[in-house]
Amino acid sequence: MATTLAKADDGQRTEVSHAARIEHISKSFDGPAGRQLVLDDISLDVAPGEFVTLLGASGCGKSTLLNLVAGLDRPSAGTITTDGRPALMFQEHALFPWLTAGKNIELALKLRGVPKSERRERAEELLELVRLKGAHRKRVHELSGGMRQRVALARALAQESKLLLMDEPFAALDAITRDVLHDELTRIWRETRLSVLFVTHNVREAVRLAQRVVLLSSRPGRIAREWRVDIPHPRRIEDTAVAELSVEITEELRGEIRRHGQH
Repeated sequence: MATTLAKADDGQRTEVSHAARIEHISKSFDGPAGRQLVLDDISLDVAPGEFVTLLGASGCGKSTLLNLVAGLDRPSAGTITTDGRPALMFQEHALFPWLTAGKNIELALKLRGVPKSERRERAEELLELVRLKGAHRKRVHELSGGMRQRVALARALAQESKLLLMDEPFAALDAITRDVLHDELTRIWRETRLSVLFVTHNVREAVRLAQRVVLLSSRPGRIAREWRVDIPHPRRIEDTAVAELSVEITEELRGEIRRHGQH
């Protein structure tokens, strides 16, 4: 396994061999019925350059866990370390509609401290990476849903993080557009060697994209099972191997839902 560097809380740099390390994480929230345990004692490592999908029924805590890794919330127990600050991409593109596609990306570059003289060129490079060459001046309302998600991906890549967190980024897209973006994401991941932690409730999407699929149980979320996906790329949703593994994982997911009485 490759060795990377992570910045500790005290500012010192220590050698680690993971892009993200989740150790015995639990998370509770106050609710009408009192304190509710959402995540229970989860431990998970994401290796440098690894693509991991986090799968589970609605409400099992997938997005909560992603938010904890992103630093948007604090765990009730346990520790999380990452190789630098992660980049986060949501289901909604969250682009600023008053800015062009390119300016949305340039804003991320500005916040990272990239000099103004370099931002336009770098934004153009990122748009080309996501196959949107020439879209720098397009407004958000001029872009299709798939194009908006490409811009959102380019903006996330502008942060030059080593870990990309993706919270069901293609769930709102039609099947054909989603299929195309699966190809694009796989290409970009293989070109950049980013580490990716990808949340989804779509089993075939999880199998198509990932090197490893991690299944969470229904509340409280615990790691129920993991699968190593050794299917060679390029993969297609309709591939026999993808379909067969998807059936196996779906049966396990159904069992988890039945065990916890979720509907």
